[in-house]
Amino acid sequence: MLKEVLIVEGKMDVAAVNRAVEADCIVTGGFHFNRRTLANIAAAYNKRGIIILTDPDSAGERIRKFLAEKFPNAKHAYIPKVEAVGNGDIGVEQASPESIRKALGKVRTLELNPREEFTAAEMVGFGLAGGEGSSVLRDRIGAALGIGYGNVKTFVKRLNSYGVTRAEFMEALENVTSENR
Repeated sequence: MLKEVLIVEGKMDVAAVNRAVEADCIVTGGFHFNRRTLANIAAAYNKRGIIILTDPDSAGERIRKFLAEKFPNAKHAYIPKVEAVGNGDIGVEQASPESIRKALGKVRTLELNPREEFTAAEMVGFGLAGGEGSSVLRDRIGAALGIGYGNVKTFVKRLNSYGVTRAEFMEALENVTSENR
């Protein structure tokens, strides 16, 4: 049983999580939270901690951003988009139990004072911006690091905000690029 409570978007997400791990979940029901849901999330946050596990789409990102602002010490888990697609839909409910466990194994917490370790300019040199296949490479490295997919600006912000070290980044870059050879 996970100590933290998972925050997911829908009831089918709960079913998918339950196939992967034993955990308590709170369903947001989408972006329009009611007072009771926010009160339940706040209580879980204060008593046990929460892990935000939203869908890897724009709606899921909006929910994650909203919750991260309200609950700054929340933990974050990301399922790569490619592992959350099925039946013409994208979401946690489409992910395999293995993908959910893998995401929960790479949980990160936002740092209150993000570092400025990485810059958007250096992402070009690593092939993560401005080139053919750079978005796919960013997606794969984001998955390896457990920070999810984002455009260059979002990717750099996550690298710095989630405390990814230069060594972690270089190892993920090397592993991902060596798989392509």
